[in-house]
Amino acid sequence: MTTLLCDVNGPEDLKGLEDDQLAQIAQEVRELIIDTIGEIGGHFGANLGACEIAVAVHSLLESPRDKVLWDVGHQAYPHKVLTGRRDELDTIRKYGGLAPFCAMHESEHDIMGAGHASTSVSYAVGIKEAMRRGSSPDGKVVAVIGDGALTGGVSFEALLNAGGLDMPIVIVVNDNGMSIAPNVGALSRYFNRMRLNPKLYHAREDAEETLTKLPAGIGKRIERLGPILKESLKAYWAPGLFFEELDLAYVGVIDGHDVKALRQAIGEALEADRPVVVHCKTVKGKGFVPAEEGGLEGMEKWHAAKPGSVFKRAAAPKKAAQATVAAPPPQYTQVFGEALVEEARRDDRVVGITAAMNSGTGLNILQKELPERYYDVGIAEQHAVLFAAGLALEGAKPVAAIYSTFLQRGYDQIVHDVCLQSLNVVFAMDRAGLVGDDGPTHHGAFDVSYLRCLPNIVLLAPRDEAMLVHMLHTALLHDDGPIALRYPRGEGEGVALPRHPEAIEIGRGELLSEGERVALLGYGYGVALARGAAGLLAAEHGVEPTVADARFAKPLDTELLERLAADHELIVTVEENVLAGGFGSGVLEHLADHDLLGSTRVLRIGLPDRYVTHGKPALLREEVGLTPEAVAARVAQAVLEPSGALA
Repeated sequence: MTTLLCDVNGPEDLKGLEDDQLAQIAQEVRELIIDTIGEIGGHFGANLGACEIAVAVHSLLESPRDKVLWDVGHQAYPHKVLTGRRDELDTIRKYGGLAPFCAMHESEHDIMGAGHASTSVSYAVGIKEAMRRGSSPDGKVVAVIGDGALTGGVSFEALLNAGGLDMPIVIVVNDNGMSIAPNVGALSRYFNRMRLNPKLYHAREDAEETLTKLPAGIGKRIERLGPILKESLKAYWAPGLFFEELDLAYVGVIDGHDVKALRQAIGEALEADRPVVVHCKTVKGKGFVPAEEGGLEGMEKWHAAKPGSVFKRAAAPKKAAQATVAAPPPQYTQVFGEALVEEARRDDRVVGITAAMNSGTGLNILQKELPERYYDVGIAEQHAVLFAAGLALEGAKPVAAIYSTFLQRGYDQIVHDVCLQSLNVVFAMDRAGLVGDDGPTHHGAFDVSYLRCLPNIVLLAPRDEAMLVHMLHTALLHDDGPIALRYPRGEGEGVALPRHPEAIEIGRGELLSEGERVALLGYGYGVALARGAAGLLAAEHGVEPTVADARFAKPLDTELLERLAADHELIVTVEENVLAGGFGSGVLEHLADHDLLGSTRVLRIGLPDRYVTHGKPALLREEVGLTPEAVAARVAQAVLEPSGALA
């Protein structure tokens, strides 16, 4: 077969091709993704399902004059391949390589950069309105949104706005029945009815006529009962009426792997001069047998591929006397998930809540062990927080397990509903700090800053996996308002896990080793950095620092702080959060407000005032100066060359 993809260097190269040629290009894109991402790792299943959609959309639009928005970037790899980045695909998610999501700095065809779901329709409404106001009145706008992302509340706000403004945009719903895990909720069941039962594929008028002609006098009774019941029954039986009632035209269900059908449906939608929803049914992992034949479990497993997972390399021959390799430390996520199950067994008030991230947060363990104590609310962080608030009001002990970066989406609810009312909600924030390959949209860089300013909340972070177990136990015993627990992605420190967790006194830090001149005060992952830096300072500079674990960013251990300030000439705070408003800022504020600085100086070490790129965490921490070596160098400079060293 002739290779066509090698001649596609931009969307313009798709123009004028026949449907069968475009279908071949879509398949070649799929094979490239399997071959490349299967080797290097990355988002996998959703991209394989979106190949025909990407080809169809770009064959119809004049990008970048016309705009195509991808919600979310998990399905945008085919778009990247078709927009001049084919030969760079093997750099995706690598340090210095292609971004894991759409990125405006990367290509003129990436109209918006977003790693959080459910935003594309809002973008589309705003972009098209700006076009209508003069920038490009005839420009077309297409938003491609997954059915999982469509469960997010902000997408419904945008649909209402699009229908109300009669905004001529096209919303392509890529419906594969999944986000990362299988979708939940009423919208998912609605889509299931539409996509699985061919008897439902009829229009509004047909549904109404059928209802009024039902035998045994039922039709006449429906007529007498009036329009409300009739519309309700039509909405149940006829696909698309949910969208039609919002003044959005509906087309579907379209085979999302039929390029000809997609081009016809999307092409007609582009000419309709009104908002149109094109509902496409696709298969997550299309073309990759383990995903397709593995059902929902296989699709979830292959949401992302690990490096080398698709094509297993041949194992090297084992040596006769091979040394035993120690098992790596457990992942923080796994430790949290198992600890939460034990807490739930101890206290029947404990429940877990996730926003469509069950395995990512470790709540899949609770789901398996105690399913009646597990709740998945879909991609709806705002609702997750409010749902937790409602549970807490009735005496439950809800644990909202939400990534640090995604919890930002529920900020108003944290402020107004949880903290204001001082409700006993536990926020378990996985992925705190630098998370690596997913980049700036997923780094948990801001939670200390955005939570520390709120009244009534307690903030704590473990230095290792054993402390995580103790802190979760502490959080669930806390009966005096909300408490937020942050912990990093990846492996723990390799310490033994406690058999029986112990409660920690709220606001009490821990002195780990005593020294002189310099006090290294770590928070969370910052403790490991402080310990490493202390060893280097002693070995290379003859400075024996004090090392302490703050454990709490709010309330601070003021007694410990005041002791460190009195006995040391330099206090160094170390955290994996932005410096602005972070843990170090809290330390400095307390010392300054209570006139305790005197001759003591404070050096804050944390994340810089910028978005950090994607790449392996070790490379990123080296870039931003969050390594034991970098911390030791900063401290040595501050001690040995004090003037200007704290800048």
